[in-house]
Amino acid sequence: MTVLHQGFLDSVRVHSDRPAVKEPGTSALSYRQLGQLSDHIRNTLVEWGVKPGDRIGLCLPKSIDVVSLLLGVLKCGGAYVPIDYGSPAERAAYILKDCGVTAAFVARERLAALETQLQTLGGGVRLIPIDPNPRGDGVDHWLRTVGAPKSAQTVIPDEDSPAYILYTSGSTGKPKGVVVSHRAAVAFVEWCFETFHPTADDRFSSHAPLHFDLSIHDLYVSWRCGGSVLLLDDELSKDPRRLAPLIADERLTIWYSTPSALSLLEQHGHLEQHDCSSLRIVHFAGEVFPIPRLRAIMARWPQARYFNLYGPTETNVCTWHEAPNPLPASVVHPLPIGKACAHYRARVVDGARDVAAGEQGELVIAGPGVMTGYWNLPEQNDRAFLMDGGDRWYRTGDIVAVDARGDFVFHGRRDRMVKRRGYRIELGEIESALARHPAIAGVAVVARADDAGVTIHAYLASNTSERPSIVELKKHCVDHLPSYMSPDRFTFLDHIPQTSTGKADYQALLATK
Repeated sequence: MTVLHQGFLDSVRVHSDRPAVKEPGTSALSYRQLGQLSDHIRNTLVEWGVKPGDRIGLCLPKSIDVVSLLLGVLKCGGAYVPIDYGSPAERAAYILKDCGVTAAFVARERLAALETQLQTLGGGVRLIPIDPNPRGDGVDHWLRTVGAPKSAQTVIPDEDSPAYILYTSGSTGKPKGVVVSHRAAVAFVEWCFETFHPTADDRFSSHAPLHFDLSIHDLYVSWRCGGSVLLLDDELSKDPRRLAPLIADERLTIWYSTPSALSLLEQHGHLEQHDCSSLRIVHFAGEVFPIPRLRAIMARWPQARYFNLYGPTETNVCTWHEAPNPLPASVVHPLPIGKACAHYRARVVDGARDVAAGEQGELVIAGPGVMTGYWNLPEQNDRAFLMDGGDRWYRTGDIVAVDARGDFVFHGRRDRMVKRRGYRIELGEIESALARHPAIAGVAVVARADDAGVTIHAYLASNTSERPSIVELKKHCVDHLPSYMSPDRFTFLDHIPQTSTGKADYQALLATK
């Protein structure tokens, strides 16, 4: 397999009448049907002048509509740029403008707000409205309105061409685009295929949103083996009472989500009432899985194998560890993140120097699955990599040590990035958004670990006698940040404490209640 969509193309030939993708409550689209729909999209985009290397934005809820669109983009040699459908229009517009997209497919209900925000940035982005409907009917309706284009050939671009660009939280206050090439994406898909041995009989969950790198496994590993994938939209993915019976009714065999989602399923999904014995593999990634919660889900699904998959967006999965099931009573600390995947090399360094076994240092990763770089951010690219003997090692920012079994054990971060519900969050971006409120004179944001994962606490100093209310602050966050980045707590201080160098004293704030 040389390009990301090759696995799908192969399955269209070999498994044409097997189900490829499904939305809950609908019948599935076969590989042949999804192939024809994405071919029509490819033909239309080529006729409109979309060329290999062009970026196409996707701001739509997860559906067969958006899946067919991303396949159409790949087939004409383009790169797709998925945007968090629930993110503020300001943030979505920034991403579209920053990435220089040729066009963007947008749900009609978001069109007006996006157009307004893009105008403030100078416009220049073609927005194509789509009315999402089950089974790809929204895209099918759009295709009927644009007419029948000439047939075009599916493009097989160079392996180093971008396949997709995922925007993550940025320390500068603006999201940054992680550029992933076909070579890097294929390296991950092939590793999954060779390691977990999925087959055409497997039924995958698609729990993660498309702007989250977990989605690459759900879609492309499924299509690589001729399996089917069940698309879970944002609302459904957060409702354990509806998810549990769906897993049973759809006889899902491979699940992949954050530990938070699995914990909610175990606590609120009434799993004892549903037969989920079809599940044979449970992957989890994005955050630490509390051992009591992992034990609990294993007790509910004792037949499954459990894998802790680790890696930032820049590498997708770069280390992995199979959790013993059941967990021995001696396991009380979080699982190790394991050993490097077969397509990667991993080191633990202090600066550029390797540390001794057992010592803590930063995990750096090299191999074909590493991102090309950040979109249009050359200085950040320089800081992101350690160049050593001609090799390019990505600095993960994660502090690890190697244990007696040779596994990497996670010990924390070296910067102000945290993960919550699997999402990477730069606390500086939250500070930047809050600082834009006219009544805020100072802001410092800290994160504390707790039993639920991570709690984000914003400390604020006001420049007016009448401080903004919590309701007003939460609304401000809704307007400027994705929901998963909104602080859990707000506290007003007379002033933000500072260090001797005039910077916010985060340690002092962490010491407060």
